[in-house]
Amino acid sequence: MHRSVHHVREEAAHFVWDNAIEPAQEVDDGAVVELEVRDASGGQLDRDSTTDDVAALDFARVNPVTGPVFVAGARPGDVLAVEILELRPRDWGWTAIIPGFGLLTDEFPDPWLRISTVDAQARTVAFADGVTLPYEPFPGTIGVAPAEPGEHPMVPPSRWGGNLDVKHLRVGTTLLLPVGVEGALFSVGDTHAAMGDGEVCGTAVEAPMEIAVRLSVRRDVVLGAPQFHVPAGELARTEPGSYHVCTGVGPDLMEATRDATRAAVDHVASRYGRSREESYALLSVAADLRIHEVVDAPNWVVGCFVPEAIFDGEAGR
Repeated sequence: MHRSVHHVREEAAHFVWDNAIEPAQEVDDGAVVELEVRDASGGQLDRDSTTDDVAALDFARVNPVTGPVFVAGARPGDVLAVEILELRPRDWGWTAIIPGFGLLTDEFPDPWLRISTVDAQARTVAFADGVTLPYEPFPGTIGVAPAEPGEHPMVPPSRWGGNLDVKHLRVGTTLLLPVGVEGALFSVGDTHAAMGDGEVCGTAVEAPMEIAVRLSVRRDVVLGAPQFHVPAGELARTEPGSYHVCTGVGPDLMEATRDATRAAVDHVASRYGRSREESYALLSVAADLRIHEVVDAPNWVVGCFVPEAIFDGEAGR
């Protein structure tokens, strides 16, 4: 990992956002911090888990974050700049369909689980026979303590960050977070080895990792919600291949999104001979949802981009 004098172990985990939680570490403005991150199940799933373990998940223990880190000099109204420096995973990750969770929850009522092999050196994730994903790690949950007192749930994101699930928060990206309390109280968790924009089944390739970040206080900008800067060439680097795109068209943006996803599930299942469950999970870890237009009333258009290079023998076609 990046050389640093600050290290926060995974035992400093919390399961709600609360500005009353005592800091696990105090650092100076501009410090580099390494944090150990548990997987999104909070350690309830591992490489030997089964679908029975998915059905038995204790949701009070999911999506833990490591922290909080008190940044000296950060005050309410400031901005905390979080530069992503490095991520290092274990050699495995999991993807699940969790009953009651996900974009198409009514259509996939049963638990489903896939354990993937993560090879950070080769930058690959072996998701299934004939399916290899690019290893593109990032933290799904990253944020600062809310200004509002009391406990706040971990899963929905807020203006303070949290469970953003933005796959572009990769190494080299800088995330900007509005500061709500003294010291900012930064935490991070829910690290992913691979994910598609939208995370449609509700999970990515969930993988415990270590992450190094640089935390800096800025007062030259005022934010109402998170913003981030992606370095030049990063998007082009991760989108070089061909795609099959399914669209959803309609007056309700969420229903159009579901229609695009359903069509993509059907496409993957029929084109590549995969089960609907595997197809749905595969879209969650690899396919990108994009809004094409929201101005041509009364109907909006959403696309689901399925990368063809992840299927063996399809690259370059």
